[in-house]
Amino acid sequence: MKIQDFLKKKPLLFDGAMGTYVSKRYPDSIDHCCEILNLTHPDWIKKIHREYLEAGATAIKTNTFGANEAGLGLPKETIYEIIIQGWKLAYQETLAFENRSKEASGQKDILEEHYVFADIGPISISEDSEGFEEYRELVDVFLECGARHFIFETFDSPDNLEQITSYIKEKAEDAFVLISFGVSPEGFTRGGCYGRSLFYQLQQMRSVDAIGFNCISGPKHLLELIQKLDLEHCYKYVSVMPNAGYPTMVSNRTLYADNPIYFAETIHEIAREGVAIVGGCCGTEPSYIRKIAQLLEQEPVSGVVPWEEAALEKADFDVEQSGARMAQGNPKNDFAAKLNQGEKVIVVELDPPVTPDIENFMEGAARYKQAGVDAIDIADCPIARARIDSSILACKVSRELKLTAIPHMTCRDRNINATKALLLGLNVEGVNNVLAVTGDPVPVAQRQEVKTLFSYNSAVLARHINTLNETTFTRNPFQVCGALNVNAVNFDSQINHAKKKIENGVNVLFTQPVMSREGLDNLKRAREELPVKLLGGLMPVVSHKNACFMEHEIAGIHVDQQIIQLYEGKNREEGEALAVKIVTAIAKEIGPYVDGFYLITPFQRIALIEKIVKQLKLL
Repeated sequence: MKIQDFLKKKPLLFDGAMGTYVSKRYPDSIDHCCEILNLTHPDWIKKIHREYLEAGATAIKTNTFGANEAGLGLPKETIYEIIIQGWKLAYQETLAFENRSKEASGQKDILEEHYVFADIGPISISEDSEGFEEYRELVDVFLECGARHFIFETFDSPDNLEQITSYIKEKAEDAFVLISFGVSPEGFTRGGCYGRSLFYQLQQMRSVDAIGFNCISGPKHLLELIQKLDLEHCYKYVSVMPNAGYPTMVSNRTLYADNPIYFAETIHEIAREGVAIVGGCCGTEPSYIRKIAQLLEQEPVSGVVPWEEAALEKADFDVEQSGARMAQGNPKNDFAAKLNQGEKVIVVELDPPVTPDIENFMEGAARYKQAGVDAIDIADCPIARARIDSSILACKVSRELKLTAIPHMTCRDRNINATKALLLGLNVEGVNNVLAVTGDPVPVAQRQEVKTLFSYNSAVLARHINTLNETTFTRNPFQVCGALNVNAVNFDSQINHAKKKIENGVNVLFTQPVMSREGLDNLKRAREELPVKLLGGLMPVVSHKNACFMEHEIAGIHVDQQIIQLYEGKNREEGEALAVKIVTAIAKEIGPYVDGFYLITPFQRIALIEKIVKQLKLL
């Protein structure tokens, strides 16, 4: 029986968690990844599949959620073995269970059909990779095994999903594909996407049969989430598989409270809302599934047929882009208004101090305002060494000097929750421009003391901010800026990454300093290919030693040899005069291709930058 026919009759009940249950049932396995047990202890995995089937599950997932090279760090051939064995264990145990059911009932046909889903979790994709190939390789292995039901679970963004699900449908027209996102109690994924928006966005994907939510949240919060959705006019099946609740840590082990009755009652209520597919995620055990099955038997819930009218308006799905448009039209953002009106803006970067003494910093910012710059931007602990927080300084500059301040916001030192908290504070203070960057890595010598997060990148951060623009910061949305390295050896990669940033809501790109013909050529290409505002980077060289240092030791900067040679034998005064001349000449050359200039202050030489700003205003 096709799943679609089954779902016309009643909800499809999935199994619960494999990972948390196997570690509880077999404590000796907790030092190993769950998926490797397909090879080392297949009897354990088969027994757990059997327990879930006997509890009443009508669909089970293969033990392959994390089976990918990035997740397990194992050779590709071993990954394939884990997947093939994972499929065999689930499929064979399902057949054995159905045969036992036929024998026990004396019926020729099974009383109820069961389904095996190929389980694929999110893969950690490098910024230079499109991701599709990594998923395609896993899908091909499952298809060769005979899989026709797929679940992509605990995803945090729609990236790669349309491409890989379309591929599945091309290879197997009868395939059933379920996409499930992990969302927090607030409704956001770890990738910064708003679950409600993802739900409506995926309504447009013809290659997807079911959409839902799992993991991170308990049943009550996922019930509240689906109650906010228009399930009556949903033309995909809806799936909900919550965690058992919220865990506690005991002796370095993650434990969930034992609450199968409460869980089952909430899942039954979720099914009554019109959810066609239910089950459990982390912390749920066969006892949870048994209680759900009993409640669905005692108080049956009608089946579901998706709404098949015309698609919802696309505008309902374009959340990230509408968040970006809101920021561009924000009447409280003078800097964004100047850019949108076609004014050539000037932004100057000031590094935050390493001590609480901010007199020189504030004096520099005040002098830049007097010189007529449109904004200052403040780096977030450059070179990953602790300095005064850029956001706190931005608030002080904005409040005391009435000057637009653009704090850099890195992904290095904060998780997505801490970032949201910081954005809330900035919004209260009226700071409404940020520069989203991944952040410099921590120096090797400090890595024993300082740990980095890097759980997301600048494109994900931009998406998160723009989602918050749509849902939280509607009265004062942030304009999100990003970085573009025009000096990169592989500029194709930079262009592709910039396009991802733009897709996620970046409106303005600050380029690295242009000091070579290659940098200028790449800037011209960026102007042609990237539909955003560009601020051309300018960084005055002040001496021959400084030029050599920038060329050889600062990542992302390339100084033409002709410029380096010009500084030979120059004293400080001559070096600064030459810097003004060279930067002005570069500004004239890049002027037609940029919407403004981005100046970096060298060695706190405020007076030098004042001279350059004066020349830029004459262009």
